[in-house]
This record gives sequence, structure tokens and C-alpha cells, in this order.
Amino acid sequence: MKTVTVALGARSYPIHIEAGLLARAAEYLAPLARGRTMAIVTDENVRPHLATLQAALTATGVASEAIVLPPGEKTKSWPILEQLCDRLLELGVERQDHVVALGGGVIGDLVGFACAILKRGCRFVQIPTTLLAQVDSSVGGKTAINTRAGKNLIGAFHQPAMVLIDPDVLDTLGLREVRAGYGEVVKYGLIDDFAFFEWCEGHAGALFAGEAEARVHAIAHAVAAKARIVAADEHETAGIRALLNLGHTFGHALEAEAGFSDRLLHGEGVAAGCALAFRYSARLGLCSGQEAMRVAAHMRASGLPDGLAAAGIAASGETLVAHMRHDKKMNAGTLPFLLARGIGQTFLDKTVDLADVAAFLDEEPR
Repeated sequence: MKTVTVALGARSYPIHIEAGLLARAAEYLAPLARGRTMAIVTDENVRPHLATLQAALTATGVASEAIVLPPGEKTKSWPILEQLCDRLLELGVERQDHVVALGGGVIGDLVGFACAILKRGCRFVQIPTTLLAQVDSSVGGKTAINTRAGKNLIGAFHQPAMVLIDPDVLDTLGLREVRAGYGEVVKYGLIDDFAFFEWCEGHAGALFAGEAEARVHAIAHAVAAKARIVAADEHETAGIRALLNLGHTFGHALEAEAGFSDRLLHGEGVAAGCALAFRYSARLGLCSGQEAMRVAAHMRASGLPDGLAAAGIAASGETLVAHMRHDKKMNAGTLPFLLARGIGQTFLDKTVDLADVAAFLDEEPR
């Protein structure tokens, strides 16, 4: 087993990573149950994993109640949040109880936000079942729902008590979902770890093929990188945690244009957004065109979109920038961008001209 700690003083928590961990999750959950029924929130796609988890809990004498929600990004909504909170209140969830979020990023974000506001805050445990959730959304305490104005605009920082990651659950994912999760894996190499980007170039195929060693290395490395950044800047006030948003400003605009649907998965939007961020950086003379091309080539080789055309986005630059104006990071009419001086040399730029971004996007192939 590999264990990474998110160091937040009294609110520090462990991230356990091990193949087959789901079937043994009760070892970690039973001490948190306090002799009470444990609520598990999941979605229809995760029922097989739900059965494994509930059987493990039952075997250790822990009762559980499952709340099964519809799958998909539309579940991160006001109506479903209300339904979930009402159901958790019906179950008598207390502040010291631990609700289990079993699923991908949608379930983790929704359950985390519900627990942040339920009785002014109750506890929860993340058991992510997608690669994207394992390496990104389950760690760090960002919770949210989507609105008509954009993605994740209503939310709260609310850290989990524990994260349990079983790489074996990825066997049930389709290749597209694994590749989308990989968009968040390779991001960590692009931010500040050139050696990890090189590892990704040589091992992405092994990860997609389900090789255990590649899976564990990628997950553990990504989680450790995120834990380090979160510990240094939990609430994104020092500018350090903002580095994790590489590719997201462009990517969220593409997702918004795609209607936050399966037409463009989040990790696919991030991959395209990273390639766009490097091309825009090259346009500004910050990094070489060769490095931007190298990033784009790796995205293509990994089966991920490297720009607007590959993402199926035909909207104008101004339309995409209009989506960006709803970004949570907007401040006094300006939007910080993650740009790069090279692979592994990302930095936050607060002087970017959105009109220039629109012009850049208009030059991109459709």
C-alpha cells in the first residue's frame, strides 16, 4: 500500500492507494461508523462497486444505506443537491457521521458540497472510481455543483476525512474515460515536473493497457503532487494552488460550449486546454513553438484532443471568452491565466488581455 498525507494540521487526512482496497474498505470505514448506519452515495454506473463495498461493511457488522443517483454531469445540480440533502436528513445523518462518496468526480463534488452545508458541516470519505477522480477531484476539498452560468460556480472548500483509492476499479471503465482521466495526470508533469512528463510520454500506453505498476505510479505521483500544493495553499489565496488549474480556463470554456455533456469529458477539455495554453504561451513568446508542439503531439498520441477541432468546438473566440468571463477566478474584470515558459515551468499571469485570447482562438483550426 502507498499512503500520501494531505498535511493540514488538525485536519490532515490520509490517501490510501492499493489494488483490491475496495473489498477491504471496511477496515478503514468501520471505526468511523460509530455503531451507526453509514450512508453511501453513488450513481447507477457504480452499482457493482457498491455491492462490493456494502458486502464488506456487512461482514464487519456495519449497516449501510445506499443513495443511488443518476449518472452524468447534470447530477451536479440544484435539484439533485436538494434531493440528496433531504434524503441524508431523512436518514438522520449527524455532524460526526461520515458519508461515503463512491463514484467519479460528479459524485465526489456533489457529496462533498452536500456534507459542507448539511447541519453546517458533516464529515465524508472519498472512494473515487474513475482515474480522473482518483488523481484530482477526490483530493483537496474543492466541492461544487454546476449552474447555467458555468461549471463549479456554487461550492465550498470541505476536506474529506480520508480517501481510499483502488486502481482495480478502473477495470470497469471504458478506454475513453481512462484517457480523460489521464488528461489530469499529465497535467502535473506540465506544471512543474518535466521528469514526470517524460515518464508519461514513455508509459501512457502501459497505463491505458491497465498495467498495475504504471497505474499505481501515475496515481501516487499525481496525488502526492496535488497534496503538496494543497497543503501549501488550501484555499487558493497564495497563488500556488492556482497552478492546478493549468488547462482549465480554456478547458472549462470548451466544456461550457459543449453543454457540460458527454460530448466533451472534463479530462478531454483539460487536455485540449493544456495544449491551447502552451500554444498561447508560444504565441506570446514565453515558450518555444517546439515545446507547444510536443505537448500537443503527446495529447494526440494519448487519444486526447489537442485543440478546438479535435474537441469538436466551432464557436468563435469571443463566444469562448464569454464563457471564461464566468470563471470563479475573475477579479476586477481580469482573469488570471496559467501560462508556461516551458514544459514543467507553469506560472500565473494576471495581465492577459481577453481580447487577445479571443483573437488567438479565432486563429485556431476548426
